[in-house]
Amino acid sequence: MNTLHPAGPVLGGLLALFFLWFSLRQRRRHRLLHDLPTSKVRGVFIGLVELKGSAESETPLRSHLAEKPCVHYTWRVEEHWRRTRTETYTDSKGKRKTRTVTTTGWDTVAQGGDTQDFYLRDDTGPVLVRPAGAKIDTVGMFSRTVTRSDPLYHGKAPPVVVNGSTGQRRFTERGIPLHARLYVVGTSRERRDIVAPEIASAPGAEFIVSCRSEESVKNGMAAGSWFAWVLGLVALPLGLFFGYGDSPYRPAALPLYCTLLALAWLAAWAVGWVWMAHDSLVGLRERVRQAWSLIDVQLKRRHDLIPALARSVEALASHEQSTQTAVAELRAQSQATRPGLAGPDPHAVAPLLRAVVERYPNLRADEGFAGLHRELVETEQRIALARAYYNDIATHYATRLEIIPDRFVARLRKLVPEPLLAATDFERAPVTVNFAD
Repeated sequence: MNTLHPAGPVLGGLLALFFLWFSLRQRRRHRLLHDLPTSKVRGVFIGLVELKGSAESETPLRSHLAEKPCVHYTWRVEEHWRRTRTETYTDSKGKRKTRTVTTTGWDTVAQGGDTQDFYLRDDTGPVLVRPAGAKIDTVGMFSRTVTRSDPLYHGKAPPVVVNGSTGQRRFTERGIPLHARLYVVGTSRERRDIVAPEIASAPGAEFIVSCRSEESVKNGMAAGSWFAWVLGLVALPLGLFFGYGDSPYRPAALPLYCTLLALAWLAAWAVGWVWMAHDSLVGLRERVRQAWSLIDVQLKRRHDLIPALARSVEALASHEQSTQTAVAELRAQSQATRPGLAGPDPHAVAPLLRAVVERYPNLRADEGFAGLHRELVETEQRIALARAYYNDIATHYATRLEIIPDRFVARLRKLVPEPLLAATDFERAPVTVNFAD
């Protein structure tokens, strides 16, 4: 005779596997956010980035309920109901009886929302964010419960009446208001319309747009991981325990079996954690190497761009100088005619002067010098941001390799820290700009 109901252990096992996967997944996401240094918008490079700034838009949306400018919103209208029904039941003596049961609840009668691409702005500039596919954490923008006498009751919702309506409606709206402070983690890529980056979804990559702070997001992931850990630890033993039910054939060693199952789950979680930690360290090492390559990209940009731009400005200055010299000579000739002195005819000089003006219609060397200065400043800022990003992520990597228990996992692959950059590391390929006198 089979005294064990198989549904209990099977369900407990499935739940244990699910909570194992969920706990490790949340732990991996938490580590990823902890290892990502916050970038400045001007220092955004291709790949996974973490940014903080305000939500901005040239043509913001207007929310349905609060009618506030925003870049994302969702709204819902719910109607309260109370219903009474008569049901038949059997009492403890086996007699059939009837009773009246009253239940209450809320039904959704209308909902909607909208989202648009927007800019995330910090103190270095804006970057375009395309939130499609992101996990969006919003803030409350509107919350109100009204009766039929309130104009809002029918003004912002269709005239639908649910069965047993009590005449109460609940209006709620959440969204991302304009200028709201945001925490964004996503993949940076090149825009198709202009030469600039944008933040968008990528297959398998984390994408978060949150009105909460970085610490709040990370704490939520850590709490979810530990909660799933506790549930997974007890799921399989409880499944076995309830599988026997109140059977008189329940083994005396059942508590021992449940303890062994819990220990087996802990061992499986430990193996999964080591695997997750190993992959996390390897991924962090690759991001450090990518950060180093980004410095080389910016140095190459400086090496290629600045000399060419300097030559263009130098040629522009030379052309303007020759033009100004020719104009000065013509002006001197035209003013040389004085009473009693011979000199050229001013009318004869006019055609040559017009030719010079047509040849050089708008020469402004000062604008060229200003543009060169802006490019020099921006290029050096990009290089400085790339250096800072590299040192930040390399520091995270070095710290991971030293703390316990990550230190033991790192030894399995013989992972070593990457060197930090010092000022002397950039004494290479300087770009000098020398103009002719």
